[in-house]
Amino acid sequence: MTTFRSIATSFACASALVAALALFGCRTTPEAPPATARTPEASADATRPAALELGTVYFDFDSAALRPDATGTLKKNAAAIRGESGAVVTLEGHCDERGSEEYNLALGERRAEAVRTYLVDLGISGASLRVVSFGEAKPAVMGHDEAAWKWNRRVDAH
Repeated sequence: MTTFRSIATSFACASALVAALALFGCRTTPEAPPATARTPEASADATRPAALELGTVYFDFDSAALRPDATGTLKKNAAAIRGESGAVVTLEGHCDERGSEEYNLALGERRAEAVRTYLVDLGISGASLRVVSFGEAKPAVMGHDEAAWKWNRRVDAH
């Protein structure tokens, strides 16, 4: 009887611990946006230049128009790109999960093109800028509400 009670008690404690971890240990939506800097991939080429530190531009719902807060980020990005001669920058357009896949791919491309146009207006060569859209395929923040969606409507520059 004593062995049964100690096994039952151990099982109950383990179940309570698992339940507590499930409730409090997992978050689906972080408090802040993810860092824009990416961890450089390991490379056998030690002479590879350091990755450019470029800021992310965010967009309003269903819009490819640059917000007023984007201009400062884009001016800093332009200065960083100018400092790296021969750099080719990829502008990745992203959307939140609302809308069809086709619509979001097109919207992501329009967002990346808006950023490209602004950078070209700042004197960056269009030949050094590539545009690609991921639509909703690569969310920065997981979640199904505005708290997550606002971080997913973006253009990342690499």
